[in-house]
Amino acid sequence: MGRISPRFFGLGAALLAAAGASAADWPGWRGPARDGRIAAFTAPGAWPGTLSKLWSVEVGEGHSSPVVAGGKVFVLSRQGEEERVAALSPADGRTLWSASYPAPYQMNPAAFSHGKGPKATPAWADGRLFTFGISGILSAFDAEKGTLLWRKDFTGRFKTTSPLYGTATSPLVDGSRVIVWAGGHGQGALLAFDAATGKELWAQPVDGPGYASPVVAEMAGVRQLVTQSEGQLLGISLERGEVLWQAPFSTEYTQNSVTPLVMGDVVIVSGLDKGLAAMRIVKKGAGFALEPVWRNEEVPLYLSSPVLAGDRVCGISHKRKGQLFCVDAKTGKTAWATTGRDGEHASILAAGDLLVVLTDGADLVVAKASGAAYQELARYRVADSATWAHPVVDGREILVKDLKHLARWRLE
Repeated sequence: MGRISPRFFGLGAALLAAAGASAADWPGWRGPARDGRIAAFTAPGAWPGTLSKLWSVEVGEGHSSPVVAGGKVFVLSRQGEEERVAALSPADGRTLWSASYPAPYQMNPAAFSHGKGPKATPAWADGRLFTFGISGILSAFDAEKGTLLWRKDFTGRFKTTSPLYGTATSPLVDGSRVIVWAGGHGQGALLAFDAATGKELWAQPVDGPGYASPVVAEMAGVRQLVTQSEGQLLGISLERGEVLWQAPFSTEYTQNSVTPLVMGDVVIVSGLDKGLAAMRIVKKGAGFALEPVWRNEEVPLYLSSPVLAGDRVCGISHKRKGQLFCVDAKTGKTAWATTGRDGEHASILAAGDLLVVLTDGADLVVAKASGAAYQELARYRVADSATWAHPVVDGREILVKDLKHLARWRLE
């Protein structure tokens, strides 16, 4: 594959600086660079047998992940037929402010067990909080006071305002823009709005939304947005919303759910029964092209997104009722995989050589990415209900959202 460029690994710091966040913040989906990597974590000399629960509060239903920024914890959830946005005190879980709005939603029977959401994770930047509800309502709040700054409801613009199984693409903030996939199955658009005013800056109706969230990376010398849509893998100009490159990518039942992982000029993608593939973005004349680098059919991903841990790409495959795995980032060769039955889903974070894995069955697992076989270092029970939201590791403390509660645990 060649050398992995260091450009991407410095991008998280650049995004933090641009958005006014601190190095300790976790301001959106999968962290500062949306790649699941924990920038600073010191492992204990010996992993404790249990975690200490600092607090637990009922915040409402849904699988939207908490975010930490500006000295607050933010969470988007559902209470009855309303969606609720709340800012909590990190010290004790006390509600500092909350705001609710009507959000009736009819579930697709195929997604009934997942509830009425919300599923998309908020994004914090420059003192503003952006949320994207299960039915596609985009809101901007003053993160300090909870005041609504502006809101977009796409009713009438598209045939439907959310895809088949509900909106799951998390909003992305890039400088002064907030970007979302709006619309539903068969018709939608990637939209950019001015973060301060809500003014629409550009629209790209190339496809409807999938369930994966976009990322920003510099590829082939061009800083761009990389994303899966309903049926495409795409590179999009951040300035004007133009399609830079695209490739057909679709899964059975229209379930593109895996956030792309970018390493320099290489993008790694997967989907239900689609294998795990690495492709390089290259300049070709006036445009761009994708060149295959490697492919691994042994470990396809379904609902979970991979992470880069050292020189390995790690994730959970849907095969064998859930297999944790790591593959060589250069060759795609499987380094190790568990025997299976690890869960339908897992949220995976990487801290150097460590993997922090939260299964949908509420087990928080710590394992090593390196080695020739799976090495589990610790396992903790952290909830009494399903845990589909990503955890947030904040120093030696961990935030976990289950079906209705948010809890803060300490690694003693």
